[in-house]
Amino acid sequence: MARMTGSWLSGPSAALPKGQTEAQAYRGELLGLPADGPGSLAATGRRVLALAVDWFTAAGVVMLLIGEAPLENPRLGTYTLMLWFLVGVACVSLFSFTPGQYMLGLQVARVDAPAKVGFLRALGRQVLMVFIVPAVITDVDGRGMHDRATGTALVRVR
Repeated sequence: MARMTGSWLSGPSAALPKGQTEAQAYRGELLGLPADGPGSLAATGRRVLALAVDWFTAAGVVMLLIGEAPLENPRLGTYTLMLWFLVGVACVSLFSFTPGQYMLGLQVARVDAPAKVGFLRALGRQVLMVFIVPAVITDVDGRGMHDRATGTALVRVR
């Protein structure tokens, strides 16, 4: 019984990767990223703010397209989600950032190779973000599960 409960009662050290006994000095150290400045992992606040900018921008565009009384349209949320999804996949696969990420100086980068994110990783990342929970659960680096699953990280560019 002690072994079973020890996995979730062991504290922060239980979240460390296998074979590692000490915590890393800063978030992203195990990924080979710098501690701060360009190339370092984005802080949670900036990530959330970039997501909010993207969402409200999509909502604004949808409201303009709907026309008269957009807030009374029962499909406003669905159309906003669809536009947010399409813009996210297109922008991340083409430019490695969404408009909100660009405004906040962030970029999606691959952690396994110095290459563009690409369509399939952008699509997978965006699909997981639709469900919200994978983006909320983070690892020791502060990367969401959607980033871990796609081998990406949201890093600062300035």
